[in-house]
Amino acid sequence: RKNRKNYKQQATNIIVTMVKIYGIPNCDSTKKAFAWLSQNKVKFEFHDYKKEGITKEKITDWLQKQPIEILLNRKGTTWKGLTGVAQKKANNENEAVKLMAENTSLIKRPIVEFKESILVGFDTDSYKSNLLK
Repeated sequence: RKNRKNYKQQATNIIVTMVKIYGIPNCDSTKKAFAWLSQNKVKFEFHDYKKEGITKEKITDWLQKQPIEILLNRKGTTWKGLTGVAQKKANNENEAVKLMAENTSLIKRPIVEFKESILVGFDTDSYKSNLLK
């Protein structure tokens, strides 16, 4: 009986789609996302900011799906290391895009692309509701 329940639970975990995850491999949140995706058998492709960079066009695309307040990491050491002038410039979306493309650590991690949407950061409930049926 116990096995039957587990089987039913597993059978409902149907993958929505292939996902692409953007981040830095040694980031704790990115590692948690990798573990969750693997555990739930969600196939993914990884884009490493440090090795591959990121285009302004990609960041602009993300900003169509999530606001700058969600995407821009204002809590990290990279943000704190910027001059006050640079931080103020980030209030302008074009300047923020330029800053994030030049300093990928300013982008919250990980970014998970699926279908026409993105998830920012790692949150188990959000991953479950968006990536599994």
